[in-house]
Formats: sequence, C-alpha cells, structure tokens
Amino acid sequence: MSTRTADVTVADLWAEGLGYQVDSAQLLRDVGLSLRAGEVTGVLGPNGSGKSTLLRLVIGALPPSAGQLRLDGRDARAMSRRRRARTLALVEQEAHTEVALTAREVVLLGRIPHRSAFGGDSPDDLELAQTCLDRAGATHLADRDFGTLSGGERQRVQLARALAQQPRLLLLDEPTNHLDVAAQLAMLALVREVAGHGTGVLMALHDLAHAEQVCDQVLVLAHGEVAAAGPPREVLTPELIAAVYGVRAEWVEASTGRALILTPL
Repeated sequence: MSTRTADVTVADLWAEGLGYQVDSAQLLRDVGLSLRAGEVTGVLGPNGSGKSTLLRLVIGALPPSAGQLRLDGRDARAMSRRRRARTLALVEQEAHTEVALTAREVVLLGRIPHRSAFGGDSPDDLELAQTCLDRAGATHLADRDFGTLSGGERQRVQLARALAQQPRLLLLDEPTNHLDVAAQLAMLALVREVAGHGTGVLMALHDLAHAEQVCDQVLVLAHGEVAAAGPPREVLTPELIAAVYGVRAEWVEASTGRALILTPL
C-alpha cells in the first residue's frame, strides 16, 4: 500500500512516511496524515491496526522509527515537551494516577504547561477547570477521588483535563469507550463543538457510523498501513469495509442521517 493522506489543504500537523517498529514487528509503515484547526479527522481500523500507536507517535509518547512529523512546519521531534504540550493534548482509553487526586485536581493538571516553574493554581485556572468539567459533563464528579471513578467517568474527567490544556490539536483515543449510548452521542456533539471553536481533532474510533456522522476526514488503517483516506462518505464504501473489516456493509438513509448495517461475509 502506498502512502496516502487525508485531503486537507493547509495542515497544522503534517506527517509523511511515519513508521514504528518494535524489534522485528512493524506496527506502522509509511503512514501519511494531515490535520488543520477546526476539522475532525477519524482514525479507523480493526483492533491491532495501529490506531493507538499513531496517536502516541503524534503526541510524542513514542519515537517514530521512520518518517517526518511537523507542527506548524517545524520538526515536532525538535520541540520541547512544554511547547508540544501547549499545542497537543491526548485523551487515552485508560487513565490512572499514582497518587490520590480529585477529579478537579486531575483537570488542573492540564494547566501545568501554561504555568511558570513555581506557579500554583490561579483563580483563572480554577475557573477554567470548572468550565471544562461543565463542558465534559463531569461537574458532579469534581470532588470525587479519581481512582474511584468508573471508566466512563474517568473518560469525561480526562477530556476536561485535555480541554483545560487549551490545545490547538486534540487527540482522542476511542473517546466513546465505556460510555452508554446517550453519553456517546453527547461526546460526539462535544467533539464537533470543540472543532467548531477552531481546535483540530484527531480521533481513533471503532464505530464507522460515528465516524461518518462527526468526521470531516477519515484515515483507515489495516495491518499498520493506510488503506484509504478522505471524506467519510467517499472512503467508507461497502467494498472498503469488506476488505478491511471482513464484513458485509450496507449504508441506508435514515431520518437522523445514514445508518450502517453490518453482517458477516
């Protein structure tokens, strides 16, 4: 498979030929990506296709074994961790803390990249943390011990922490995991709201219908390589879904948008 990138004209984040290898295992190979402020790009693919690995390469948690990654035209690997943290924020699938923190204290961790070396929580920080808890639907969790929260509750708090970081580019790894149906829809609406305020969103997803609903572009991975990229209505064809996921797919028009019916091949 050759490198393909989502069709974005001016990229705030741009990658070409990205690869990641552990010993003899090639987890990602020749991946291209572009993302700009105000757009939602979905990263799709079966389990083990490299979605989480790609997000961790972009955030800087893993070093690429090949390729280029640039932010605002600059080599992302040459950026300081502080500068990168002011630009990018990641919400992972699972989150834990080594010390006991309330949900509000977890959210305030998002302000660290913006503080001076010896600065504490300012009134503005506290106000912003409360606003972000409200936006993530986690206000009622503010004084709870983070370690006692359910997976879905932690997801909301971690999203609030990422919003408090005020990134230009927000990375989400399976953000609807652990959420019930109503909460999933609320999460997707919040993603669109965040993008509407000018933040670029790169989001790993399993649900193809969610991707079609919320994403401007999608990047489909298969066995660590790019199988297709572009607008979801053009990319997520029955033929592509059958080739990548091994299932028969049919899109049907519904009153709330397109619905996807999947059956075994």
